[in-house]
Amino acid sequence: MATAVLVLAAGRGERLGHALPKAFVPLAGRTLVERSIGALAGAGVFDVIQPVLSVAEFARFENLGLDVPGLVAPVAGGKERQDSMRAGLAALPAEIEFVAVHDAARCLVSGVDLRAVVAAARETGAALLGERVKDTLKRVSDGQVVETPDRAEFWAAQTPQVVRRDWLASAIDGATQTGRMGTDDTQLVEWLGHPVAMVESAHPNPKITRPEDLLLAEAILAEREQGAYE
Repeated sequence: MATAVLVLAAGRGERLGHALPKAFVPLAGRTLVERSIGALAGAGVFDVIQPVLSVAEFARFENLGLDVPGLVAPVAGGKERQDSMRAGLAALPAEIEFVAVHDAARCLVSGVDLRAVVAAARETGAALLGERVKDTLKRVSDGQVVETPDRAEFWAAQTPQVVRRDWLASAIDGATQTGRMGTDDTQLVEWLGHPVAMVESAHPNPKITRPEDLLLAEAILAEREQGAYE
């Protein structure tokens, strides 16, 4: 089952507070997008790696000089995440049956987790990586707590999220036609009533959003160099 991955890297990353676009911020000497693409290629489960970038960053990406199996030329992302996914989907070869969507900002995703989520999607049609919520959750309205739900039922979604290509294409079209805007990718598929499997991340897979996240990522890389998370 031919599988591609869309690497979404068009965001500016204002919360990170860096002069560079987020995907090109360095982490221990390599940009976030370099690390993400390297991790995806190293997992050995993606036939095509399709970057989705801002047009203004095409030259910056080319200057990275990446030589990675399956990597193809970037396509231009859109204003919204769904627009970027649509552009990435349209660029993929016809033989691709499954599509993973991955945030370049989750550059520490492990090969073990990548292989697990792809395997789950191939079995069920759609799957995503996630982790169990550790904190007690409060539902709040107008500054007042109105409910404390059972956290055992809640997971924090991560990427990649892997979906049958035909499901994802239909989901994006359906969301566009109804004016819905999903906060993640499998949410669009859920709206169509398709089942989505959750795969628990075995290794840290943080999203780089704020300056302190870079410090956390550096610590994780240091632990990996010492043999952790193998």
